[in-house]
Amino acid sequence: MADYCVKGFKTAGRAAGIKPDQKKDLGLIVSDCPASVAGVFTRNQIQAAPVILDRERIAGGVGRALIVNSGIANCCTGKPGMRDAIAVSKMAAASLRIIPDQVLVASTGVIGPRLPMEKIEAAVPELVAEARPTGFADFAEAIMTTDTVPKLVTRQAFLGKIPFTVTGVAKGSGMIHPDMATLLAFICTDMGATAQQLQGILKTGVDETLNRMTIDGDTSTNDTTLLFANGRSGAALDDKKSEALFNEVVRDVLGELAEKLVEDGEGATKRIQITVRGARSEAAAHVVANTIAGSALVKTAFFGEDANWGRVVAAVGRAGVPIEPERLEVFFGDVLVFAGGGATAAAEDGRVAAILRRPHCTIIVDLGMGPAQVSVYTCDLSVEYVKINADYRT
Repeated sequence: MADYCVKGFKTAGRAAGIKPDQKKDLGLIVSDCPASVAGVFTRNQIQAAPVILDRERIAGGVGRALIVNSGIANCCTGKPGMRDAIAVSKMAAASLRIIPDQVLVASTGVIGPRLPMEKIEAAVPELVAEARPTGFADFAEAIMTTDTVPKLVTRQAFLGKIPFTVTGVAKGSGMIHPDMATLLAFICTDMGATAQQLQGILKTGVDETLNRMTIDGDTSTNDTTLLFANGRSGAALDDKKSEALFNEVVRDVLGELAEKLVEDGEGATKRIQITVRGARSEAAAHVVANTIAGSALVKTAFFGEDANWGRVVAAVGRAGVPIEPERLEVFFGDVLVFAGGGATAAAEDGRVAAILRRPHCTIIVDLGMGPAQVSVYTCDLSVEYVKINADYRT
């Protein structure tokens, strides 16, 4: 099992009784010193109380702890919900003996119900007592909802001779579509950095990873991604070279988390990479790739292992990006299935069928219009997705 430890951070996860099945549903991350913090959040105009509170608190640039519950989203709960979010942060602060304004909160689950405050209040002291450097796996389990597996990634790199670590934890299986944060994801590092440095690195990293994936076209009310840096490694961002290295490591962690999230999409049987190349700009390539990735017809074709290239071509045509159809080429894996305005001889042969049976599939679309290229991830759309979401609350 990987060692997810990050110097100066302790984590924990336990069952507080928020979920009816006594699974872990309350998680904690705490730094042994004030850490710089940055965040990106949902653009959904309906925002959960924890999102609103965290937006205010990260403006100060310092975060010491994060407490997360799963099972209930604390969204659309009005002023009482905001009071609950603040109260949860105060509970954690009291047990940790730190300033409440340095405690961030997050929630995920069903929209509408109030948090069971008495259960959380009873669980917080034990949660704090259980926090330890090796607790990331428990934390990852505690923030899951319809996820079938916890999602953790860690990387170690060297700044000169000084090692530093970046560990990321995420949850998400449905209600995921590119829009700033896309889900819950939390990254801890013992690198030293200012909040301003972190904000730029996080925003860029999220845009290139978590914002290049979609499961079902829905953006949650609770999406939050936070990056904490406490400097305990002794390494610090003090020049462009160190910033470039750290940016690469953070992006690598976020990128692998994105792949894990897509693989665990609700009811998914396949992870699909869609690469659009030959575009006039990255923005244009991204629009086309997202249109294909979000197409229910494309996603169901992959579930059925049907090489229906026409659905891909139709998605390209409605993306709103100017194209010249005769230049368009479409590949399933390495097999060219569409070129010069029509199907190729290879479009229906055995190689394509074999590609569609793989758990990881690739679509390549070449617009033939320019030098830009973008890749996004999606998953297939199965009967199980409908079953999961038809009775999510009941």
